[in-house]
Amino acid sequence: MTVKSANAALPPHPQRERENLCIHQRRHLPADLGITESFGAAIHALNTSQLTDGVINRSKRMMLDTLGVGLLGTRTAVFNKALKYSQLFTSRERSSVWGKSDIILPPHYAAFVNGIAVHSMDFDDTWHPATHPSGAVLPALLALAETLPSQPSGLDLLLAFNVGIEVQGRLMRFSKEAYNIPERFHPPTVVGVMGSAAASAKLLGLSPEQCSHALAIAASSAGAPLANAATQTKPLHIGNAARRGLEAARLAQIGLKGNPAILDLDSGLGVYYKDYSPSAMADSAVRAYKWILEDQDVAFKRIPAHLGMHWVVDAALAAREKLQNAVGKFDLSQIRHVTLRVPPSKYVNCPLPATEHQARHSFQFNACTALLDNEVTVASFGDAHIGRSALKELLGKVSLETPEDNLPSFDKMYCEVEIATHQGPSYKARCDTFYGHWRKPLTLKHLVEKFSVNASSVLCTEGVEGVIDVIGNIESVAECSILGSYLRMTSNQERLDRMRIL
Repeated sequence: MTVKSANAALPPHPQRERENLCIHQRRHLPADLGITESFGAAIHALNTSQLTDGVINRSKRMMLDTLGVGLLGTRTAVFNKALKYSQLFTSRERSSVWGKSDIILPPHYAAFVNGIAVHSMDFDDTWHPATHPSGAVLPALLALAETLPSQPSGLDLLLAFNVGIEVQGRLMRFSKEAYNIPERFHPPTVVGVMGSAAASAKLLGLSPEQCSHALAIAASSAGAPLANAATQTKPLHIGNAARRGLEAARLAQIGLKGNPAILDLDSGLGVYYKDYSPSAMADSAVRAYKWILEDQDVAFKRIPAHLGMHWVVDAALAAREKLQNAVGKFDLSQIRHVTLRVPPSKYVNCPLPATEHQARHSFQFNACTALLDNEVTVASFGDAHIGRSALKELLGKVSLETPEDNLPSFDKMYCEVEIATHQGPSYKARCDTFYGHWRKPLTLKHLVEKFSVNASSVLCTEGVEGVIDVIGNIESVAECSILGSYLRMTSNQERLDRMRIL
């Protein structure tokens, strides 16, 4: 491109410079591929022989955990409101709702409500850079798989899932800003919908060009502000990502097109990042493909709350133990003041939460609950617990500090809890890495226990054990539809509850 002389005196334009850089990069890619084109080519070309043992094992853990928190999430108010709305729609294609033996929906609405269920308690996995990777992908794939004329194998499902995870991981690495706790938008609404589109395109067997257009279409459904964090709308972010990504792939399949350079441009996906610097997808033709999941594991949550809460809960439990060991007991009247030292993050600073969703995003609530109860559980976020007078009294004694060395990054942050007593001594504990973090992963035993507890709230024993067995051997399963049959095996209690409603 030749720049006219009339523009010669203009100062350099940051967006133009980056877009020129993208053009320069494009000229050095195999077969003259642009960045978006390289993603489309990779989505199309990646195959099951390139899945490594490490990636298979990690992604199976992600699938199992996602199904467990999704099943538990079908008991929440936000899920049931979304389900009621989604049941207004019908289509010739029908897909299952997890944990509901007799409810079917159009596939994009099944992806929507199952995605909402996954994130309804903020109990789903978290990656680094920050996003919830699985909830946007697995609901879309399972809903889509039920509609295909030829049932995909478990290995097909596993590959498509990893393609969706891989695309998210690569897109997040286009920005240093993405490595921190977000400030402006919820990451799954941006990279999650792209991952869902990529995974769905892979399962549909789209051409490289169609895969690129699926990403372009999905990009126009991306983005949601963090102002809706700590509300019932936040779980919709995952549901929308799953649904819109699936729709984007189906639209690309029938010929709809978007900007073929959507990833190359600051005016494309770059609108979400101040320091957007895209790069091409690695050559997927080589057998020894290097998956991001191989190097960067995910975090699995032990409590249904924002990931940052796990640090403060572990620190609070340790500080409580120190106090109790010193004086022989724990009593609220002993506490004069509680100081929390946490990373700066406005949307997880809710000093006096009034709802379960605010409580899941409150350093203060989670620390005080751990101090009072010596645990934080699913029940901790119920109205009865949130409204306790003892909890409110303790919350009134809390102050929050953000030390300069406490970086807003899930990889580098820490939480410190200091309890000052009326007797004089203070008891302090710090957590740098909680159990469940990628540096300190849950054992398979504990991960399966988490799934079993969550899933058994909805499924019968045969259903729970069936899902564990299918996911554990997913690479050998002939048809992934068997997974759906187990996800519909509801417990006797769920059937009785449904009969009472009828």
